[in-house]
Amino acid sequence: MSSFLERATSSSKVHLAATAIASGAVVAGAILGYQRLQREERIHQLKDSIPSLIDEGEALRRLNSFGGASKEDKEDLRNELLARRAQAGDYDDELILEQLARNRVFLTPEGLDKLRNAFVIVVGCGGVGSHCTAALARSGVSKIRLIDFDQVTLSSLNRHAVATLADVGSPKVYCLKRRLLAITPWVHFDLRQEKYWDQAADRLLEPWNGSGQKPDYIVDAIDNIDTKVSLLKYCHDHNLPVISSMGAGCKSDPTRIIVGDIGTSTDDGLSRATRRRLKLLGVTKGIPTIYSTEKTGEGKAELLPLPEDEFQKGKVGDLGVLPDFRVRILPVLGTMPAVFGYTAANHVILSVTGYPHDYLPAKGREKMYEGLLAAVQGGEEKVLRHMTGGDPSITLGLKVPITAADTAFLVEEIFKGRSAITGLTTRLTLVRWRKPTSSILIRIGEGSDEQKSSNIKLSDLVCMTKEEGIRHDKEVLRGDKKPEDIYDPDTLEKVEALLRDTAKYEKYRPS
Repeated sequence: MSSFLERATSSSKVHLAATAIASGAVVAGAILGYQRLQREERIHQLKDSIPSLIDEGEALRRLNSFGGASKEDKEDLRNELLARRAQAGDYDDELILEQLARNRVFLTPEGLDKLRNAFVIVVGCGGVGSHCTAALARSGVSKIRLIDFDQVTLSSLNRHAVATLADVGSPKVYCLKRRLLAITPWVHFDLRQEKYWDQAADRLLEPWNGSGQKPDYIVDAIDNIDTKVSLLKYCHDHNLPVISSMGAGCKSDPTRIIVGDIGTSTDDGLSRATRRRLKLLGVTKGIPTIYSTEKTGEGKAELLPLPEDEFQKGKVGDLGVLPDFRVRILPVLGTMPAVFGYTAANHVILSVTGYPHDYLPAKGREKMYEGLLAAVQGGEEKVLRHMTGGDPSITLGLKVPITAADTAFLVEEIFKGRSAITGLTTRLTLVRWRKPTSSILIRIGEGSDEQKSSNIKLSDLVCMTKEEGIRHDKEVLRGDKKPEDIYDPDTLEKVEALLRDTAKYEKYRPS
């Protein structure tokens, strides 16, 4: 009898628990559904607050799956019909030439013809990319591919070239085409509303619509470091002309913006991070870059974490592509992306037409990088011979897994062209920081097929002057001392911090 009661009691508890779980699920579903309805209602409220650009009696436009306008106003329809005629050849070429008359005089008729036949790709259609695209279209480029996954938000309007309140929520690529067709109806646009990524590179950067015409120029207006590096590396490897715009955020001085080789851009955060990553991939020069030499200072804008109370403010985030994505806000003065964008367009126009122009040359340090690589090779051979009792045959055919680009990355980006010991800038070399505790030799194969290499990593190396390197080699690498025995605490702390910084970036090296 007691056993029956225990089973009944246990069964009742199970039923109660199941009932509680089911009730909780129903409540959670109701809450989530209510939150979704609230979000949709807020979107409609914000859209309803935007004045209509169409006839008074016509209803406001509804949102399609992209979040943009599903019904065009009369002006849009007129522009689209005119564009179809113009792109089909039913448009007086004399009218086009009259519209481009000032460019024609400046660039010569031959130069303008090159520009009108050019195919340009703009990756990133925000503040920088939109101004660049507008300038290219107005200047005569007739084939433009736009690549961007994002939508226009209210916060975009302080820096976007052509977006209006009515464009809020619509894809940036469609917004650009819609507005620019009203200005240059003869321009052919190829819209790709998607994020640039490695696996899609061949398709996104393919020739123009089956014509076989490769892009005459590519504009990198991306603000994501991984995507930016991927695009620039692809263009470098495939010999595609590209110009890269670096960070316009937190900048306020247009006189500090210049076009220079990727190897010369030293004072911009995004440029510095991009340059570091590219050097680890073997790209040290040859990419024109727009960057600012403006330095941060007291009272100037900085990138800061978004305070928690800011998440409670405003409804504008409801129109973002990714809800609740406002983790950090990048301060942007609306004029600066326009300067970067026009600078990019200017460079493309001059390059395509063959108009004379120069940008800052890359630092002529290739020989120095090769010398540093030779120093690393020689240092590893010395260490290996010392560890094996001086046998010279052990180092025959020894290779090091380091390249000249790696040495450029270490000396320029990590050690800033200075000795980590004294800060001197002349007669630099790269030396192992600590004495290996086990063999550094990696052997694969046998006999004539044997491959010998060192196990050295970038994070093992420190930049010193040659005199400092000789002392370090004698006392640490082939002696009995440790770095702690010959360097002061400040130097030790500084070097260890630099090595940690190197290890952080080393993961981006190709395997």
